[in-house]
Amino acid sequence: MVDESELLSVPVRLGGGRSYRVEIGAGALSRLGAVARAGLRREARKVALVSNPRVFGLYGARAAAALRGAGFEVAHWLMPEGERFKTLRTAGRALDFFSEFGLERSDGVVALGGGVVGDLAGFAAAVYLRGVSFVQAPTTLLSQIDSSVGGKTGVNTGAGKNLVGAFHQPSAVVVDTDTLGTLPRRELTAGWCEAVKQGAVGDRRLFERTKKFLAGEARGARDVRGGANVKESGAGRGEELARIIAAQCAFKARIVAGDEREELARDDARSRKVLNFGHTVGHALEAVTGYRRFRHGEAVGYGCLAAGEISRRLGLLDESELESLRGAVALAGRLPEAGDLDAETIRRALRKDKKAVGGSVRWVLLESLGRARVVDEGEVPGRVVLASIRAALRTPRTLPSDS
Repeated sequence: MVDESELLSVPVRLGGGRSYRVEIGAGALSRLGAVARAGLRREARKVALVSNPRVFGLYGARAAAALRGAGFEVAHWLMPEGERFKTLRTAGRALDFFSEFGLERSDGVVALGGGVVGDLAGFAAAVYLRGVSFVQAPTTLLSQIDSSVGGKTGVNTGAGKNLVGAFHQPSAVVVDTDTLGTLPRRELTAGWCEAVKQGAVGDRRLFERTKKFLAGEARGARDVRGGANVKESGAGRGEELARIIAAQCAFKARIVAGDEREELARDDARSRKVLNFGHTVGHALEAVTGYRRFRHGEAVGYGCLAAGEISRRLGLLDESELESLRGAVALAGRLPEAGDLDAETIRRALRKDKKAVGGSVRWVLLESLGRARVVDEGEVPGRVVLASIRAALRTPRTLPSDS
């Protein structure tokens, strides 16, 4: 079992005694039982473990053993894999499982998986018996740095993404960086696009640190392909990866602590709205392709490029800053082709964005890397939106091999 002192710990400080911690490090899943025992109610006896078949096959036995070792009775339920299964129907099946297992209000739910599993399990926990506690054990990079922290849970409907949901903060988050070693390349790309987004809107140092790490990863991959002797140890890269994940979580925690429920009246650079950078176009891309072509983070990568283009065309963002953003998204990895998609269809899909206020879409744009601005759609001409979407969709997806 990993010693607690070997893990990084990030506090998420909320009002009313609802603060919790994010524990980060290699092998952290071995502490899942201890973390759940400390975070759930003292009377908790049962834990419902929610996952999907792929993740449970890799980590389910380890997670369940850790929970049983802490004295919990554990039963698992597996949802189908993929964004298109994050629905009310699937949530209903999860709720039926909670009831059949005999879960009580003092018991808990553990979400073991990526953002889809975390969102759905958290939503089911929020509405079952009017709310039971849950613990996030995210296994994808995107969920580790973003969706597992902050308490947004929800499901999709035919009308759009995450239109039904609840704010329901986890009792704890356990991030085992070893799980990233079994991720497909696309899942890592999706996570790094979110990491680029978070640095771009609120912390230039985090943006540059993330970009530097990605550049190092790209150089290492080219060295391996070329047969070079790579000097830097895997352990050193793993430690820096854990520190970057911790820094990403700390940034998200600061935003959430200051604006937990994304207050409608707030449009400042520290409101939770700024985390929606890249999501306006990203959600539209997911919707028009039936949630089948893009991972969420991949769509956000395109969305960041589109929002950056809008920022430049409105005179907010320098061309050099946009080039740096493009470079960071390219370093995140190859994105699925999108040049065949119709920009006007995507623009129409923006109208269904759940972030709209008073019938108006709220754009999150950039004044510079590390500083965001929330802008009403009335300040963004439709021709600029269309031109920016077209430019983003045809932007080269990877850096030249000699970069």
